[in-house]
Amino acid sequence: MAVSYDKLWKKLIDKKMTKNALRVQAEMSSSTMAKMSKNETVSMDVILRICKVLNCSIEEILEIVNED
Repeated sequence: MAVSYDKLWKKLIDKKMTKNALRVQAEMSSSTMAKMSKNETVSMDVILRICKVLNCSIEEILEIVNED
């Protein structure tokens, strides 16, 4: 199983928000944003801060996918 942040990137486009703006508002490091860009796992704390900034639920920004 793997994580996909495709929903997050689409949500940012819909909100006309850049990745950098999200990074700053959610108080994330650039290395954390890089990990997300590669669909690598990040801490639940980071996910919750993103949800707070975007006023959304976890299901709206990520999904678990099979690694086939």
